[in-house]
Amino acid sequence: MTGPERPATRPPALAVAGRVLLVAAGLLVAFVAYQQWGTAVTHWEGQRSLRTQFDRSLAAAQHTGGGTAVAVRYPAVGDPVGVLVIPRIDLDQVVVEGVQAAQLAVGPGHYPGTALPGQAGNAGVAGHRTTHGAPFYSLDRVRPGDPIVVTTVQGRFTYRVVRTLVVSPDDGAVLGPTTSPRLTLTTCTPKYSAAQRLVVVAALSTPPAPTTPPAGGTGWARLDDAAPGARPWLVLAAAVVALAALVLVVGVVRRRDGGRPGDGGRPGDGGRPGDGGRRWARWVPWLALPVGVVLVLVAFGALDTLLPQGF
Repeated sequence: MTGPERPATRPPALAVAGRVLLVAAGLLVAFVAYQQWGTAVTHWEGQRSLRTQFDRSLAAAQHTGGGTAVAVRYPAVGDPVGVLVIPRIDLDQVVVEGVQAAQLAVGPGHYPGTALPGQAGNAGVAGHRTTHGAPFYSLDRVRPGDPIVVTTVQGRFTYRVVRTLVVSPDDGAVLGPTTSPRLTLTTCTPKYSAAQRLVVVAALSTPPAPTTPPAGGTGWARLDDAAPGARPWLVLAAAVVALAALVLVVGVVRRRDGGRPGDGGRPGDGGRPGDGGRRWARWVPWLALPVGVVLVLVAFGALDTLLPQGF
């Protein structure tokens, strides 16, 4: 006579794989939420700071120049360039100098090496389409003839949209130097994709301001200048390793010191019967939680910089 059959147990490897997949799915959902709402917080905070800086610069320029279009220095990366207004899509944002992750996270970015808005030549501006406040989310609604107004410390300049087109990410011809004053806006397309670039070209319809050549001379900017860099991989790897180490430590502490419920503690460990091991071990996961959240946010921030900067 045989005894009762033992219930089948789930293979440990399968159980671990299931937990890993659940955690991965949760992190993926959290990252999407971070992209949609978390980056918007950074964007609007950056816009507020840029607006304050620009207002101060504009007030100083009007005080010293008497409201005339005087020559200005070429802005440094991170400085406010001007205020971009597109009535058709209700856009009113400060443009920052630079098109890398740090700059486009806070607003539309001016391509270094291109002309400044309001001056002779081709002024290029890139912006996010679906993340970081999505300033260029509705750029596809702009039509030929629509006004685009840019206010800089040199004055207020009105452009009229000439055309829109879609190009490949490695096509930099749209940002090449021009003899006529032009404004070129670029972003990713279609929405939620970085497969191509949407380009809006506008011509200046008001007199241009005195020209300010960039420090390195006017040259050809490229659409892929607004692209991710390599350094964030190091930050991302460090955050992932730190998070993995934290999970491992918490797991070891809980297994060694938590004991099994009601086991009365290990013999000779000085624990009281029924205390389930050292009481402090029960609080380790809760104490580690905020640290884990910070590490996850750091990892999300690093991963965000790896995405195309018009996304």
